[in-house]
Amino acid sequence: MKSGDYEVHDPRFRRLLQPNAFLSRLTDENLWAEGPVYFPATDLLIWSDIPNNRMLRWAPGMGLGVFRAPSNYSNGNTRDREGRLVSCEHGARRVTRTEHDGSVTVLASHFEGKRLNSPNDVIVDSNGNIWFTDPDYGILSDYEGYRAESEIGRCNVYRISPDTTRVELVSDDFVKPNGLAFSPDESRLYIADSAASHDDKAPRHIRVFDVADESRLRNGRVFIEMRSGVPDGMRVDEHGNVWTSAEDGVHCYAPDGALLGKVLIPEVVANLTFGGINRNRLFIAATSSIYSLHVAVRGAGR
Repeated sequence: MKSGDYEVHDPRFRRLLQPNAFLSRLTDENLWAEGPVYFPATDLLIWSDIPNNRMLRWAPGMGLGVFRAPSNYSNGNTRDREGRLVSCEHGARRVTRTEHDGSVTVLASHFEGKRLNSPNDVIVDSNGNIWFTDPDYGILSDYEGYRAESEIGRCNVYRISPDTTRVELVSDDFVKPNGLAFSPDESRLYIADSAASHDDKAPRHIRVFDVADESRLRNGRVFIEMRSGVPDGMRVDEHGNVWTSAEDGVHCYAPDGALLGKVLIPEVVANLTFGGINRNRLFIAATSSIYSLHVAVRGAGR
């Protein structure tokens, strides 16, 4: 059933919605908005506008501004456990951390002596390990990075330990790994494969893995097949529901894989994050725009 900004597929979805809250657009000045990350200490949202080679920021009362330009065609962003910005950079083909003094530390640029493709999305677990995906979107053309051949020859998922800063391979059987997110207790890791963006016969699904010993992935299986577009960035709420980007909006799936409902967006959605003081405000990066919606559930947090 459709109702305004929502499409309800399961009665459980209604309990996640705030009936008197409506979708609002914060800005429409992007070419391809991606990688939103929220900083609670300053009530600040930062995201990437990839083709414009910049990062933008928005805060209540301050409005829109440029956070960084050029940004090395940054894509996915997150916070680490010390509140520092961690970013995937297509242009420089690396993962970086912005320190509190504004300096930039390179966390990963190579694997086994070869340059990464174009790190895409990134998350940090409760022990400070950094997990990121490395498809080839940023080297396919000069629109979201710089056209180049892959030195690694495949698209992988990696982990960086905070103790060794060594780049470890955790999965090499994806076509184009994209967004990723942990379940609330970090026992499961969800990873999107968005390869159908360039090949209709390629995967358009989210897989889920059991996490063993904080680093090894086991028992990989398909969690959901995307019915509209391809899955990209995603987040998990406090109850374990997966909120993921799609062609027609944000799709919400229960931990058992049932489609609960959709937040309908008039643009293709690339990514999203929970933010706001109570972590109950959904910020949605959708092509040219950033949208905001208060919901009745909080984003997962440990």
